Amino acid sequence: MERTREKFVIGGLEFALKDGENPPKPKKLDEKQEAFLIATACSNPPEGRVRWTMQLLAEHLVKVGIIDCISDETIRQTLKKMKLNCG
Repeated sequence: MERTREKFVIGGLEFALKDGENPPKPKKLDEKQEAFLIATACSNPPEGRVRWTMQLLAEHLVKVGIIDCISDETIRQTLKKMKLNCG
């Protein structure tokens, strides 16, 4: 609210309502890494587990050296974007 008020004072109503440009964020995983993630998610889960969780997938990608670090939320968004259907 404060920034909108400040923008209004500086440039008027149009300036205050104009949405600033938001540059696209770089993708965390490239196509090859995404393919590995999908193949892993569709594979058998680790010993003692019934299924892969987002956290297990994230930890596995780091463990095998596919990526330095990644959140389980990034894993979830990637798999959702791919509309993953294993089976």
